[in-house]
Amino acid sequence: MVYKANEQRYDNMKVRRAGNSGLQLPALSFGTWHSFGDDANFQDSEKIMLAAFDRGIFSFDLANNYGPGSGAAERMFGQVYRRDLKPYRDELIITTKAGFHMWPGVYGNFSSKKTLVAALDRSLQRMGLDYVDIYYSHRFDPNTRLEETAEALDGLVKAGKALYIGISNYDGPQTAKMIELFKELHTPFVVNQSSYNMLNRDPENDGTLQTLADNHDGLVAYGPLAEGLLTDKYLNGIPDDIHLHFTNSFILDKGEDAAVKKLNQLNNLAQNRNQTLAQMATAWLLHDPTVTSVVTGASKVEHLEDNLKALDNLDFTADELAEIDRIVKD
Repeated sequence: MVYKANEQRYDNMKVRRAGNSGLQLPALSFGTWHSFGDDANFQDSEKIMLAAFDRGIFSFDLANNYGPGSGAAERMFGQVYRRDLKPYRDELIITTKAGFHMWPGVYGNFSSKKTLVAALDRSLQRMGLDYVDIYYSHRFDPNTRLEETAEALDGLVKAGKALYIGISNYDGPQTAKMIELFKELHTPFVVNQSSYNMLNRDPENDGTLQTLADNHDGLVAYGPLAEGLLTDKYLNGIPDDIHLHFTNSFILDKGEDAAVKKLNQLNNLAQNRNQTLAQMATAWLLHDPTVTSVVTGASKVEHLEDNLKALDNLDFTADELAEIDRIVKD
């Protein structure tokens, strides 16, 4: 059957602008970090991606290394795009990144000009695209001067292969320097994509959020649920073999019992707001206008719908925000 998008897909989606740029994103973007690798079922992947678009999620977040299997998520998305979404290209924001391991050899990592140019060409070919809407340097490269990375990204915009530029996993001072370079080059830089959630406050603490706000740019938050900690899954205990992203590994520094206590306190607050803990965690990110979008993954339609319910209540009282901070920072 030929796919036809839901005509009411934009009726309930909240759309947010990245600073004062022309880039607008849905409050929730669809992430392909997990569950879209070489071992994924195409029909299941197609179903969830189309369900997202039918519900107003028009931004799809990819990267060269997403899989498992470098390039696997882009290939999967490309199949869905060619088969179903190509007629809607002008509505879609399709983003990808380069910087974590992509192929063997010294140029399969980080942010040299050669790496960034080659990686984007691979991404475009895999997805069947002429351009991406946002191209990210996926991580700070300590061995390459920032000028080279910035100039390479700017050149890809001028070559027509990307409309906007982003950076990802850059801290506050690194972000400030890149913004300075992009301004000199007149590069359409719009967002920094960072790990950020109620427990992980690094973008607040290292100046990233304030730097972006001061320069009228946006932050795209990934890892909003801290690999599932900010759900009801671990309210009775956290298993020893839990795999946390490196940006969230500190959460267990004071021990499992202390972490579980915090999760239950946050869960009680969420229940008072008529939300699940996961929904409150997502809503909390969006209370800050600098946060343009939150990247969420879903492998089932019911998970997607639960994520979307977070948008039903984005308002927090000053007392609620203070209580969240008290719990987290205690």
